[in-house]
Amino acid sequence: MNNPSYKAKSLQAQIVSGSVVLLSGSGLTTAINLAYNLVIARYLGPKSFGHATVVYTLLTLLSAITLSYQIVCSKIVAQQQSEEGKAAAYRMFHRNSWACGLAVAFVLLLFQKGIADYLNLPDPILIALLAVGAAFYVPLGTRRGYIQGRYGFRGFAANLVVEGAVRLGGSYLLVLMGFGVRGVIAANAVAVAVAYIVIPPKLTTQKISVLGLWQATLEMSQAVFFFAGQVLINNCDIVLVKHLFSAEEAGLYSIIAMVGRVIFSFSSAVVNTTFPLVAGTRKEERNDLRVIATSLLLVFGIGSVIAVALFFTPPWVWTSLFGAGFHTAGKYNLSYLQALYAFKTVVYSLSTVIITYEMSYKIANTSWIQLLFSGVLIWGICAFHSSLRGVILLQIVLTLGLLVSVAVPFLVKTMREARTMAQISGCRPVRLVRRVSEDEVIAEFLKSEFHRAELQGQKQDFQGIVVNPNFNDPLENARRRALLFKRHLSLWKEIPQTTEWYEAEVNESDIHFIRAFPRAQWRKLAHGDFSITQVAERMRADRDELPASFLKKIDRLGEEIAQGRNGFGALILIGTSDTAPLTVLDGNHRLVAALQTAPKHITKLRFMCGLSDQMTQCCWYRTSPVTLFRYGKNMLTRAIRGSESEILRLVQTSVPDRSAGTLESEAVHVSSE
Repeated sequence: MNNPSYKAKSLQAQIVSGSVVLLSGSGLTTAINLAYNLVIARYLGPKSFGHATVVYTLLTLLSAITLSYQIVCSKIVAQQQSEEGKAAAYRMFHRNSWACGLAVAFVLLLFQKGIADYLNLPDPILIALLAVGAAFYVPLGTRRGYIQGRYGFRGFAANLVVEGAVRLGGSYLLVLMGFGVRGVIAANAVAVAVAYIVIPPKLTTQKISVLGLWQATLEMSQAVFFFAGQVLINNCDIVLVKHLFSAEEAGLYSIIAMVGRVIFSFSSAVVNTTFPLVAGTRKEERNDLRVIATSLLLVFGIGSVIAVALFFTPPWVWTSLFGAGFHTAGKYNLSYLQALYAFKTVVYSLSTVIITYEMSYKIANTSWIQLLFSGVLIWGICAFHSSLRGVILLQIVLTLGLLVSVAVPFLVKTMREARTMAQISGCRPVRLVRRVSEDEVIAEFLKSEFHRAELQGQKQDFQGIVVNPNFNDPLENARRRALLFKRHLSLWKEIPQTTEWYEAEVNESDIHFIRAFPRAQWRKLAHGDFSITQVAERMRADRDELPASFLKKIDRLGEEIAQGRNGFGALILIGTSDTAPLTVLDGNHRLVAALQTAPKHITKLRFMCGLSDQMTQCCWYRTSPVTLFRYGKNMLTRAIRGSESEILRLVQTSVPDRSAGTLESEAVHVSSE
């Protein structure tokens, strides 16, 4: 269950509170993992330790898939307001993650010999054991994402500890029994399976749909690109060093890279807290720079303390802990190299905070930037690997470049949005009167459209249900929906499913925060500024240059509104909230006509308003290459399906199953006339 104490705190306080919980769990997990590394390093020696570490690193590379399911599942679960919605999100991702996990396991089994040869492993069976763990590892991400999305940070932390404890205990026991590297890898596979089994979620039995296929694909694609880049940046060096250097040097590098995993696990605790909290909040809260500053300072502070402590740690400490074989000759000792690696991890962790912060509320392009840097990193290590120190310095340079590449645009965008928010501070273009159903909005929209030529054939048969609607009749609602979709299916399809509809009253003092619908003649008239008051002003100034038919329509509407003879339906507005600018979805002519006649006549119009945090994805509200691409994709889908089948599919979802048979014949009749 969601923790109500989180909702009562500020977002910064929630991040700190949740991070403390996960950091405590990560701290215990890190101690367990350190003990795990001590055990297998002392018992196996540098060479075999390198074998065990690189196989475990392959599992970490596969975490690009696991963490993709985890982060997307946590985001969608956090955004759901009902228990049924949260359960539905989990079921969808859990089913898909099992299919993906089994596919990954099959690929590993199929290519186990080739992978073992590339990594200079002594036995392909190590990859086969890894495949077993991989099958459970992907769906484990979905289960952890569900816990994370419900702000169950204690359960999340406990599960990390369970996995680490089983890995440590199993490895120690199997090594003592003489199974060596095989035993260590088998223990890792068992640890993942146990971690999956011990956290079965409690779900409601009612099943609903929460996410469209296209949106789910976008979210998963974003996550896969991000985590593919992340696991490559964090782990490709270990794999490449194992291939490019001697077995002994690869074992030493595994010890050096271990500190990076420690720091990154702590930073992940902060990210895993921040992500679902930001995903479930409003734009006004997350735009506060103090929110992301809190996460950045936590990551920087923890990582810096560890890096400084490593720099001053005497080298003999490491030989005492891991054995005499873990000794570096020459000027740069193990402590120095570990401190360098820690600094590199801190820099990269800061980039991760910024990227995931943006991912929590939108599709972020920074995932591509990170993936590009990971490719450059792989090329760089292959080209320049004269020493272990050189490999680390190369990573520091590239991660600094990544940090600048993601931080500067983010800061510029955030400052610009902050200035915009300051300009519209106190903006309230409408006052919400009452909640209304989507069926009521469609009925009002249809009243304004019923005079169109496309609907003249249905006017005689359906005028009654348009003029005097009965919203308690599912069949009536479906007929009106089908009528409206004959002309405006493409328009309505872009409205987010999460939109909540209200009847509203316009605040005359803030009418300038309402924008004209960006289409046709309104684009030419607006000159880039779609504020309805500016559009009306330009119409007065440029009246001689406007088409006579357009002016005649505006004048006629103005007279009807002034005389109270407006027989059209309500004006439809859309936006992200009632304290942000709104866009006219239907009613540009009427609103401008009222302003042309006299602003006081606006009160004679009726308004309905649709609000959703996801409205920025709608091209009618915000036109951008991304939203236009989404619109084009939907248009192509409808062209393939055919408009009649698309109308029928959408209409059938609006009525109970008991009406489906009757409705099919009615909807086909409407859409074919």
